[in-house]
Amino acid sequence: MFTGIIEDLGTVEEVKRTGKGALVSLATALPLSRISIGDSIAVNGACLTVVRKRRGVIAMDVSAETLRRTTLGALVVGERVNLERCLTLDKLLGGHLVSGHVDGTGRIVSITPEGDSKLYTFEVPAAQARYLVEKGSAAIDGVSLTVFAIVGRRFSAALIPHTLKLTTLGRKGPGAVVNVENDMLVKYVERILAGRSNGAAHKAAPQPAAIVSANKTAGAAHSARGRRIPS
Repeated sequence: MFTGIIEDLGTVEEVKRTGKGALVSLATALPLSRISIGDSIAVNGACLTVVRKRRGVIAMDVSAETLRRTTLGALVVGERVNLERCLTLDKLLGGHLVSGHVDGTGRIVSITPEGDSKLYTFEVPAAQARYLVEKGSAAIDGVSLTVFAIVGRRFSAALIPHTLKLTTLGRKGPGAVVNVENDMLVKYVERILAGRSNGAAHKAAPQPAAIVSANKTAGAAHSARGRRIPS
């Protein structure tokens, strides 16, 4: 679990293909003395597991599913990436709850200056757009952003100078592809409501005639056994 508050801008040192997956090595300023093998770190919003480390460098396996769903398959040496260590109980929840399970990719449509900040407009596939909520949250490349001005598959988010400076979003322009994770709470609510709807529909569905007839016959037999025959 993460918060969407980026801790470091790492640099890709090596991308090594391993069958259908990959091994990615990243240079980072994160305190490696506090990072253990097996720890989870979000890389551009995708939760990865640390499998190796050496001075100033961590290496993580990337599964085939992650390569399919995210932009990590397109990483090149020298590219900067957003890094965040997993949430602990003593850590402030400064953004929103982020699982690190990227739903898919979207793209930056436009960037408009607004004073010192910039207004970014993103576009996502329809399957992800249905989870957008006005003034809700979304993680873009692992960065927790507030969603507003939703129009179809597009929405806007305001990035302050601090975010522009300390994340990869400040280095990207229109047309750039980004990882998108929708608010997990919205997805859970949808799942729960869908389950209730299916349950109600099942109860309301008319029973086949054969079952209805069998139920009536069983009821009549039960009623007859309950009556005493006078002597």
